[in-house]
Amino acid sequence: MNVFLKLGATLASLAAGMLGKKVVDIVWRKSTGKESPNMMDADAQREQSLRQVLAFTVFSSIVMGVIQVLTNRGTQRAIQKFGRNLDEV
Repeated sequence: MNVFLKLGATLASLAAGMLGKKVVDIVWRKSTGKESPNMMDADAQREQSLRQVLAFTVFSSIVMGVIQVLTNRGTQRAIQKFGRNLDEV
């Protein structure tokens, strides 16, 4: 596989991860009215109930898992598409 395609896939994964974190934080703030537990300092985290922290963990894991699958599929499709085009050239 081409080095540029590997680099592009890595950058796409990093960008998707950062975007996913922002989405999780925004949705959590809109739905609960509080900052997400990972955005709080240590003292504020201790004030959160275990139920809230576990709910955030489950929610963020699901969102990140979906984003990871979609990113992997998209990069694989792009690699196959560009791989065929590189062979034709």
